[in-house]
Amino acid sequence: MALIVQKYGGTSVANVDRIKIVAKKVKACKDAGNDVVVVLSAMAGETNRMIALAKELNVAPSSREMDVLLSTGEQTTIALLSMALHHLGVDAVSMTGDQIRLNTDDTHAKARILNVETDNLKKHLKLGQVVVVAGFQGRNAANEITTLGRGGSDTSAVAVAAVLKADECQIYTDVDGVYTTDPRVEPNARRLERITFEEMLEMSSLGAKVLQIRAVEFAGKYNVPLRVLSSFKEGGGTLISYEENEMESPIISGIAFNQEEARITISGVPDKPSVAAQILSPIGAANIDVDMIVQNTVGQGKTDFTFTVHREDYQQAKHLLKAVCASLNADAVQGNDEIAKVSVVGVGMWNHPGVAETMFKALGDEGINIHQIATSEIKISVLVDAKYLELAVRTLHHAFNLAEEPCEK
Repeated sequence: MALIVQKYGGTSVANVDRIKIVAKKVKACKDAGNDVVVVLSAMAGETNRMIALAKELNVAPSSREMDVLLSTGEQTTIALLSMALHHLGVDAVSMTGDQIRLNTDDTHAKARILNVETDNLKKHLKLGQVVVVAGFQGRNAANEITTLGRGGSDTSAVAVAAVLKADECQIYTDVDGVYTTDPRVEPNARRLERITFEEMLEMSSLGAKVLQIRAVEFAGKYNVPLRVLSSFKEGGGTLISYEENEMESPIISGIAFNQEEARITISGVPDKPSVAAQILSPIGAANIDVDMIVQNTVGQGKTDFTFTVHREDYQQAKHLLKAVCASLNADAVQGNDEIAKVSVVGVGMWNHPGVAETMFKALGDEGINIHQIATSEIKISVLVDAKYLELAVRTLHHAFNLAEEPCEK
């Protein structure tokens, strides 16, 4: 007997018919002899509907009251799925984040999980019941409802799987696994049978939207095997774990991209200690995430300092840097919000020279100019003009032969 945690996203429980299909999948898993915990999101579109209702009453609603409101979406789906399971003869019980004792810090709307108590979960599992848990929500020390922010249901599922030492955490979504790149951009993209946590973490952080990065980080930290599956069609999905693939590791596992990038340069900055901190301090205080950073010496005791932010933060970041530019007696603040980031990812590149050469030559042959480069042990990222994004992805996918299955050693 295995302990399986299954998570179903909003599209998987979008209506009554979809909930019936999920109930049959849960029953099949239980009938196979497994203990089963199910974590659910709200119905697709429900969270947006409630946000719109709230803003009709108050354009800046209290984050505490928004947590109370938004948590009802998951409570609806767990009750409905439990009813559907009862109809199929499966003993099931629905539980909110408070009832399972998913404890968080005090931050409303984007709370962090502190711990998950197991007594209530184990009690119902021991009775042979399927436990249906509301994702995305928890409680703080004052016993107030909190929500976990973007990707919260995935994170809830991984946290529950971690504390219960589940054999596998299965994330059911509207795609049937992790692909070498987005099939909508490259039709020859191939579904991966397995991928490492390190690769998935990089791909999530670089723009791949199959899993939220918080959930991947949590799973990697607690070594929870993740499997991405489709609730719309059968298949083995993609396993994400630390285990080595039996096949020879490919040099590159996938091509990730993010088209929501913007690049900012403050030029003519004095070349002296602590300048980087002075530049980024107001950016951090505004809670703006900074990604690729490059500092170039331009002579005469000055440097150019360049970094990227999310496109939606571009104007605010430029505005904040005007005061910094004046205080440092720098030359100017310039930027470009029509760029994209394209990355090749793979643990195999550790021991294979020539990856960068292959990447840069392939892009150069297509006339795609590279504005900025960043590297780590398992990725190389470049900034290119946004208009070349799809061409760059297809070019690199072909250059690294990702449409082909890796050969056995």
